[in-house]
Amino acid sequence: MAPSLVEDTPLSLRAAPKSTLKTDAGFNKENVIGYGEAYKHENELKGTEKQPPASFPNYLPVWDNETERYPPLQPFEHYDHGKDADPTFPDLLPKDKVEVDDITPTIGTEVRGVQLSQLSKEGKDQLALYVAQRKVVAFRDQDFAHLPIEKALEFGGYFGRHHIHQTSGAPKGFPEIHLVHRGADDRSGAEFLSQRTNTITWHSDVTFEKQPPGTTFLYILDGPSSGGDTLFADMAQAYRRLSPEFRKRLHGLKAVHSGIEQVNNSLNKGGIARRDPITSEHPIVRTHPTLTETVTRYIVGYKKEESDYLLKFLYDHIALSQDLQTRVRWRPGTVVVWDNRVVTHSALFDWEDGQRRHHARITPQAEAPYETPYEG
Repeated sequence: MAPSLVEDTPLSLRAAPKSTLKTDAGFNKENVIGYGEAYKHENELKGTEKQPPASFPNYLPVWDNETERYPPLQPFEHYDHGKDADPTFPDLLPKDKVEVDDITPTIGTEVRGVQLSQLSKEGKDQLALYVAQRKVVAFRDQDFAHLPIEKALEFGGYFGRHHIHQTSGAPKGFPEIHLVHRGADDRSGAEFLSQRTNTITWHSDVTFEKQPPGTTFLYILDGPSSGGDTLFADMAQAYRRLSPEFRKRLHGLKAVHSGIEQVNNSLNKGGIARRDPITSEHPIVRTHPTLTETVTRYIVGYKKEESDYLLKFLYDHIALSQDLQTRVRWRPGTVVVWDNRVVTHSALFDWEDGQRRHHARITPQAEAPYETPYEG
């Protein structure tokens, strides 16, 4: 996102935005997904005339810490467990016991026959490396949603410090869980499409943080019978597709990632802001600590028109290159694990019949983005 000026005055937890900052004319992720939005809790518990009750009421979003103000996140030392992994994956993918289906050559794999919740330390190390290599892995027939929430968090915490989202609802007592929730009979997707031709919003999660997430987990609780898939794009492959001279020019550039729009959107809808919003500068090309490969990100020192021009090229390069994308179809028991450092993604809001879409995300943070010298 383009740089924004920010005052230093702290926000109250629920208040009007301290300023109305320029955004992308409302075409951002928050306008599709929504944060801090009210839903009919009774409909989720009991169902409606057309929709059944929520399958996992313990995962319904609440905002139960409205008087608690969180301090700024502090730096921490992250260790990527993929560095310790056996690259033959004997504990994660034991021979003759699992079914592995690569969706595309470079990104996306479906795995059946292994239970993530039962992985040993060695299996978790291998999971970190395998996800870094395959970028996105959909594990089918998992028991993750049925675990006690604290057990799911214990599993995810192995991969990094839990991120607590600045505005989203969470299961009661578990702010470390980020919920993606559209309740029964919700028609807001159709309302969004009355102003837009599609719901595609490519992004990587919470990159405005100084240390954005790495190995990320999203698991389904409820979903429409069809639709609501998630698209992923391979940013490392997108970088390789560029000419050597263009790649060289991108090295050394930094982009501003802003959390301000997300907070403004939440407050404008009556939601909360758990922390003061921040912006962070990250290199457009970053290096993965396990793979030692570079990936494109989303400029500093450019004039607005120059920045917009280059960013538009990069955004279009990602969006139009379907041959570096994969698509995950959600089914009950699915856990999708991706490396947030090397992919971007977009949910699809393409169903309009009011079926519930309810997912939970565990978001371990990783190292601060860094760049190695250009090597051609």
